[in-house]
Amino acid sequence: MKKLILSTAIILGSLSLHATTTTTNDADVKIAVNFQNEYKEVGTDAVPAAVKTALETAYPGAKLDKAYVNEKKEYKLEISVGDQKATVYSDVNGNWLKI
Repeated sequence: MKKLILSTAIILGSLSLHATTTTTNDADVKIAVNFQNEYKEVGTDAVPAAVKTALETAYPGAKLDKAYVNEKKEYKLEISVGDQKATVYSDVNGNWLKI
């Protein structure tokens, strides 16, 4: 009987080790939301020629699915190459940005 009680206590104790909580920093969430909200969707025809040329050079055969622009004239481009999709960022001159 002692072994049964001890075994139960060990099992319940080990299960409680996996019950953890994760906290998020509100500032991190606000930054991510603000970053996403600052881009406004534009038509793919509104993307400057320099950006389209840079896209064609860096990603041959890529299709521009959606385009977004922010106040700094930086572009967020959703592209697809074959069955793969990606999001890339460029300035108005076609220089790639690391975000």
